[in-house]
Amino acid sequence: MPYFVYFIEQPADGSKKVLEHLQTFDDYKSARALARERRAELKTQSSTRDCRLIFAKNQIEAEKLLSAPREERVVGED
Repeated sequence: MPYFVYFIEQPADGSKKVLEHLQTFDDYKSARALARERRAELKTQSSTRDCRLIFAKNQIEAEKLLSAPREERVVGED
């Protein structure tokens, strides 16, 4: 399965996430390198965007997984 790298932007009005596909890779190391590079660029720009790497069967599944709401992680609860 391939690795997909995306820019994700959550609009301030709470509407649907905006996904921008950057590139698809067959190997993890190349995908990770691009994601780290893009995240470093975003930090210097003070952007509201985020760069995410996801492992999925195809681009449709990747976008579905990235669009799904995630539960907040609870740290320290037993």
